[in-house]
Order: sequence, then structure tokens, then C-alpha cells
Amino acid sequence: MEDLKPMSSTAILHSDDIGGMEARFTELCKSGLSLDENTLTRATELFKESKHLLLANISAVGSGTPEEIERFWFAFILYSVKRLGEGNTGKVKQETDENGFTLCQILRVAKLNVVDFFKEMPQFFLKVGPILSNHYGADWEKRLEAKELQANFVHLSLLSKYYKRAYKEFFLTREESEGKQISTSYVSDYHRFGWLLFLALRTHAFSRFKDLVTCTNGLVAILAILILHIPVCLRNFSIHDCPRFVRKGNKGVDLLASLCNIYDTSEDELRRTMDKANNLIVDILKKTPRMASECRSENLANIDTDGLTYFEDLIEESSLSSSLIILEKDYDDAIRNKGELDERMFVNHDDSLLGTGSLSGGAVNNCGFKRKFDSMTSPSKTITTPLSPPRSPSASSANGGNFGVLKMAPTPVSTAMTTAKWLRSVISPLPSTPSAELQRFLSSCVKDVTNDVTRRAHIILEAIFPSSSLAERAGTGSLPSANLMDSIWAQQRRMEALKLYYRVLEAMCNAESQILHACNLTSLLTNERFHRCMIACSAELVLATHKTVTMLFPAVLESTGITAFDLSKVIESFIRHEESLPRELRRHLNSLEERLLESMVWEKGSSMYNSLTVARPALSAEINRMGLLAEPMPSLDAIAMLNNISCGGLPPLPSLQKHEASSGQNGDIRSPKRASSDYRNVLVDRNSFTSPVKERLLAYSLKSKLPPPLQSAFASPTRPNPGGGGETCAETGINVFFSKILKLAAVRINGLVERLQLSQQIRESVYCLVQQILSQKTTLFFNRHIDQIILCSLYGVAKISQLNLTFKEIIYNYRKQPQCKPQVFRSVFVDWSSTRRCGEHVDIITFYNEVFIPAVKPLLVELGPAGATPEANRVPEVNNNNDGQCPGSPRLTQFPSLPDMSPKKVSAAHNVYVSPLRSSKMDALISHSSKSYYACVGESTHAYQSPSKDLTAINNRLNGTRKRALNFDGLVSDSVVMGSLYLQNGSCASSSGAAALKSEQPDC
Repeated sequence: MEDLKPMSSTAILHSDDIGGMEARFTELCKSGLSLDENTLTRATELFKESKHLLLANISAVGSGTPEEIERFWFAFILYSVKRLGEGNTGKVKQETDENGFTLCQILRVAKLNVVDFFKEMPQFFLKVGPILSNHYGADWEKRLEAKELQANFVHLSLLSKYYKRAYKEFFLTREESEGKQISTSYVSDYHRFGWLLFLALRTHAFSRFKDLVTCTNGLVAILAILILHIPVCLRNFSIHDCPRFVRKGNKGVDLLASLCNIYDTSEDELRRTMDKANNLIVDILKKTPRMASECRSENLANIDTDGLTYFEDLIEESSLSSSLIILEKDYDDAIRNKGELDERMFVNHDDSLLGTGSLSGGAVNNCGFKRKFDSMTSPSKTITTPLSPPRSPSASSANGGNFGVLKMAPTPVSTAMTTAKWLRSVISPLPSTPSAELQRFLSSCVKDVTNDVTRRAHIILEAIFPSSSLAERAGTGSLPSANLMDSIWAQQRRMEALKLYYRVLEAMCNAESQILHACNLTSLLTNERFHRCMIACSAELVLATHKTVTMLFPAVLESTGITAFDLSKVIESFIRHEESLPRELRRHLNSLEERLLESMVWEKGSSMYNSLTVARPALSAEINRMGLLAEPMPSLDAIAMLNNISCGGLPPLPSLQKHEASSGQNGDIRSPKRASSDYRNVLVDRNSFTSPVKERLLAYSLKSKLPPPLQSAFASPTRPNPGGGGETCAETGINVFFSKILKLAAVRINGLVERLQLSQQIRESVYCLVQQILSQKTTLFFNRHIDQIILCSLYGVAKISQLNLTFKEIIYNYRKQPQCKPQVFRSVFVDWSSTRRCGEHVDIITFYNEVFIPAVKPLLVELGPAGATPEANRVPEVNNNNDGQCPGSPRLTQFPSLPDMSPKKVSAAHNVYVSPLRSSKMDALISHSSKSYYACVGESTHAYQSPSKDLTAINNRLNGTRKRALNFDGLVSDSVVMGSLYLQNGSCASSSGAAALKSEQPDC
């Protein structure tokens, strides 16, 4: 891309225009936002200090005109001043009520939309971070809560669509009831009233913890209130004929139970949320509540009114307008000084502000092909027959009616509610103390560690889900009940995580005892790091289930004192040992491990570097020089003191043994409860990948047919590996870790090569180069993203292969990859501490020329043999079969075999895919009456016919006059398949020809 080229400050914006920029910024602040003098002074100061960064890094923000990029910069500065200035002024918020402004107001005057703002925001904070630290302190990023705000926007987008669909299924507009046509974007006053009441509920009752599940419960409660109060003539259903209201008692329809059945909500939670909503109606709208059983209203006919509240004049036409005004004012007062999004825009249909495109919400990832990609590229790909979340009971009981949701594909919100139902029905009923079986293992150690385990769990979970001091962080404008709800919410989440932790710990202990043929698991059960990783994983699953906005990953790492490398050791085992884990949570852990491997384990402060110094002593000097080593893990007492946690009389934990405090190593854990054929790890496939894991590392597993003990993964780095071979646990762990890195690299190289339509010899050469870099030039990975190394390797191989491939083309296609983030190629870490050059992050081309090529040039030269022509590196459309080698002369390939995903792409230039027949369709093939409707690859529909005639026969059948119904429910759209399901098996061709290697400026 052109914007990847190193650019001077005069490339787009000239230095002589600085005065004009300042004038435009001041005008926007005064005329557009009417800022007070204090805020204007702080904003102007931040702009002046950062304007040189705008000129120097103009290519890193946006891709539009210079004027648009300038407006992005203005918006980022104003948002930073608004969010961070609140904590520094020391003034009471009420003093600035008249001058309050929100993010939406900033975007309107800057003529930007929310989606584009969040997409470009990381580049700004990456560049301006040091300046913000000087002004607002080192914790500016935490106080800014930008990621939380983005996740909140994603949640509200989903919830608004969810509410709109549900509302239209239950209610008609007055125009529709009269048979008139209305615009699809029309929002009735009743619809708007429900959304504003929901926002009041979020603001006042939910307070800090605005997770997706709680908010969905709130929307369902609002629907219940609307059903009770919207005129019957506007209903899109009949209360006694509607098949959705399946639970009927002697007194009529049980409304709340029916809604819970439809939307997978908890009836207890729904009743509590309705009580809070009713209290808001009393407090804000000043309406008088009455027991529904005492009222005689047409709306309540055929409904069991026990326990329900009714407001006689809640949304009558005479009072609806005034109620809307009151709710609008209440919301204005609540958000004025928070600088947050104006959440009313989701019913105002302000498309110019909402923008187009999609965002990842951190805790939420809703794109279908992204989920497929996660499950395919995951380091812990363990699902061959996915365990689907349990379906709603209403799905089988409701037939017909005017409501189509039951037959629709699951939405992100409905999926979240189904996953929450698993947590509620499977985990919540479990005991909150170790079971008898787990206590047997805990008491069988050299010393009974039951008290240690319970004390540790109490402290760590209290640190992750704090219940104290939440009122101070919740902000103003909340009712007193909000603080109580915070405490209740935290207590519920702690209990869920605790029960899940005990459940999986017991399963792991059973598996380990089978491997070791002993019940004494002292080494594992006394390891502090192991337990914290298990607790963190349990807590992360609870947070992922509820899709919490305020505690996004890696919050659990910070609270527990562990690192990304530590957590990566238990993810695979956790998945293996919790058989009931819903598909969405498996996907979450899979994508989480991929995120850990691609960048987080390489960041400064990762415990991986502590292990690497033992396993690769030659790298110790560089690791120490760059200051990459992890700090010692904080003690439990330190965590308890930091979070003001009372241990409640629990016995103190004994001091850790030496091997417990040391950095442990990763291991390849395979539970005997499941055969390896059922649960494969995509990134650690022993049969398909041998380097750099030594052959003797496999001897233990092959000989015993059982996985190596889990406790070796957390053993002292210098301790000999129980598997033998003379390796230390650090060497074994690093080898396994490197094998995961290379497997992830193989998946991403394969996808990029296919998207670029390059030959398999290029694919193998790029993989070989990345493999050599990891082994011989490991320092290139330090503080960087794995994709940065892959992109540079691909361009380097293209150069030596004399392939006409530019960096612009590579980046253009990389942008289409599911895992792409612009900062990967816009901001690459460089270590120029030994020189006088300033700046630690450059674009990828500067990194390629000045860091990558000087280090990798010898490897590239060795990689380029003579004999191949550049034309051979492009994939022809015809005869491009990876599996077309002659069986008599097989050729070994260095590229690891990847899972044969379905559907499989069979054409590089066209969107043509082949998928094996599903088992559910097998009976149809066997049936004599239907088998002639199907054609199988390699099998003729008629005896002795050619393939072309077979296809002609199929077309004739489909185009004939006789109507035949074919079931295409298994098909997926091409947009879903393209760019994600690209994995292919097969060997590679020979390496490309040699060419002169140049480290000049790449062509773009």
C-alpha cells in the first residue's frame, strides 16, 4: 500500500500549515462544542504537543483525505481530554454540567462516525501514549476505558437489533394496525419508550457491570412491561392462541415463564430485573404502581397476574409524550459528564453517526466466518463433532404462529443466552466446596492442601470480581440499588468461577492419577502458578459467558499475577477436561490461545523469556539487555493487601517451595478420557510435525500411550524432564511452545499464499524461512507480532524467487485475513537503543529494510536454489491439485499437514468448494427412491458415462419440468467461505529459483 511507505512530514500535510490546523482546531472547540476555557486550554496544549506526531505519522491514521485525517486527530484529542481530564481537575462534576459534552457530539462536529473512530483510535494512542502518560499518569489507558467503550458499542448494536426484531414480532405500529405501509426505519413512540426505559435501567440499576446477559435480561423485562401496557389493538399476537406462550396455568398465561422459555433467561433474574424497572418507573416517571391482580384491564386478560405490577397511565396517549421527555432528560443528565456514547442513536437511526462495517468488541466476536476461522486455526482445536449448546425448550414445543425467531439462525445475543443457560443449569447447582473426590486428592498430598486451595481461590476470585469500592467507580447518577446490584453480581460470578474451577480441577486430578498410577499429586497440587492459571481460566470463561464490558481480557492476568505464557499452558487441558463446555466457550478459549501465541507471549514481561533463558542460554544476554524478563509472581498476601481482601479466618498459605515459585514450562497434555482422534490440537500435531521438537520428546508418549504428566508443565525449569532424553523441563516446554508457534504460522502462511494465488513451493519456502528464523534468529520475534515476521518472510521469498509481488499487494490481501489488525503493519517494534535514533515503532517496510533483511539475508540466500522460473510460482487455474502426486514417488514436505477442513477450496481463482457428505444425509443416499438425485465425486450416475455427461444429466434433472424439492440447508454463502476456509492438505513442489537478494525500498 502507498500508505506503508516511509513518509516525510511534508508528504501530505506541510509544516507551514500548522498555524492553519491550530486555528481550525480552536474553531471546532469553540463553535462546535462550546468548550469552557479550562477544557479548551488543556485540549490546545495536548494538540500542540502532539502535532509533530500527526505530521510524522500521517500514514498511520485513516486512509482518506488529509482533511479527514486531521479531523480524526482532533476527535482523538478531544475524547482523551474529556475522559482523562475528569480525574485531574479535582472539581465536583456538577460544576461542569453546563459544559459537558459527549463522544457523539465530538463525532458530529468532526463529521466522523463511531465505527471509523474506533478502527483508527489504536494508532493515535500508540503514538501519543507517552504524552498522555506525562499529562495524566501511567494509568491513563485504564482510565480512558477505550476498549470498554468499544465493547459497549458492539453490545448496544447487537441489543438494539435484538430488541427491534422482538418488538416487531410482538407489536404493530398504529399505521400497520390500520393497514398502512410504513418505512422500515420507522420507530414508534412505544418502541422508543421501551428503549429509553431500558437505557434508564442500564444507567441506574446495572451500574458498572453492563454485561450482555444482564442487559438482555433487562430487555426481556422491558418486553414484559410493554406486553402488559401497550394497547391490545397494537399486539401482533393473541395471548391465548400464540404458540410461544406455552406455560399456562389455571389463571392464564404465565407471562414471565413464557418469556424465559423463549429467550433462555432466568426466571428469578427476570423477576428481579422487572422489580428494578418498576421502581425506576416510580422514581423517574412518578407513576403509581398497583398489583396487577387488582386491576381490570383488557391488557391483562388471559394472563396470570400474580406477582405482576401494573401502571394504569404508563403509556396512555395522553401521557406518553411527557414520559418520553422525562426519560430523555434523565438520560441526558446521566451521560453529560461521562463522555460516553449517546445510546439513543440506535433508535434514532442516525446512520451518519453509526457508520458501516463491523467492529470486534474484545469480548464479543460475532462474525460467522470469524468463528469458523477461530475453530480452524485454534491452538487447541479439539472439536471434530462439536458439542452444540442446548437448544431452547421452546424450539420443540412451538409450531407455527406469526413469530419467526424460533426458526431463525442463532444470533450473537441468543447464543450468549444459551451459553449462560449452560452456566446456570450445569455449573451453578454444583457445590461451592471441593467434592469428596477432589478432597481425596487434596488430602493425599504430603500435606493436606484443602485449606490452601480454598484460601487461594477466595483471594484470587475476590481480586478478579471485587465487591468493595465499586460505588466509587460506578460514577454518579445511579440509584442506591445499583451498588447493591454490583455486589450481588460480583458474588454470583465468583461463585460460578469457583464451582467451575473445582469441577475441572477434579477431572484433571483423575486424569493425572491414571497417568501416574498414583493419588499423590503433591507436585501439581502445591504449585501456586498452576492453581492461579486454573482459577484465571475459570474466571475468564465466566466473563466470556456474560460478555462483560468492564473486565475484558487480559484483566484476569493482571488480577491473578500470572502472564500470558502461564495461561497458555492450561487452556488445552481445560478444554479437554470439561466435556460439557459449550461450543461458544470452546471457541473463545481457542481464539484466546491464538491471541496469546501470536503476540502476547512475546511481549515484555512474559514469563516465556524466563524459560527461554534456561532453554536457550545464548539468548540470555539479549533478553536481559532488552529487559524482557517477567517480574516475580506477587504473593497471595500481596494480592490480598492490594485489593483490601479479608481472608475471613482462612488459614495462611505456607511459603512456596523453590520449584513452585519458579517459572514453569508448557506441556502437551492429552487426557486419557478422550482419544486423540477425537480431540486434535491444530498447532501441536505430533504426527504431522517433528521440528523443532526432538524425537526423544515423543518417546514417552509413544511408549506409554498416555500423555506426559501435567505437573511437568509447571515444574522448575532446570528440573529434568520426566519423559527422559536428558532435557530439562524448560527445554521441553520451549520446544512444545515453538511447535505451536510454527503450526499457527503454517495456518496463516497457507491462507495468505492461497489468497495471493501463489504456488505451493512459495508456501513451503516461506514456512521454511519462518521456521529458521524462530530457531536461529529468535530475537526477531521479541516484542513483535508473528504476522509481522510472516509478511516480511513472504516478501523476502518473493524477491529471491524473482516474483513480481509488491508489499502493497501483500498488505492488500493481508487486510482480508480474519486476524488482520492495521497496527500489525503500521507499527512494528524496533530496538534502536544502541543508536541515537528516536522512536520505537516504525512501519513494516522500514522494519523490513533496516532490521529484518540485515538479520535474515544469510537465511534467504541459503533458501534460494537455482533452476526455477518466476512463472512457476503463480498458480495456474487448471491442474492445480495438491494431492495429485504419483503414488509411486511420494515426496516429503517440510510444510506441516493441516486439518482437512470442509468445505475445501478446489480452485485458486474461483470460489469452488467441495464438501464431504454429512452423515445426516447418508440415509437419503441409501434410499433407492432418492439416490439418483445425488452425484458423488468419482462415481457416475449412469453406467459407463463420462463426467461431462454426468453433469449434463444432473442439470437436465434440475431443469426438467417435474418439480423436485432439494434440501440446500447445508450450504454456506460464498462470503463466509472465502477468506476463512482455505486450508488444504497436500505436498509442496520444489523450491523456487535463486535470485539476487536486495534490501532496497520495496516496490509498492
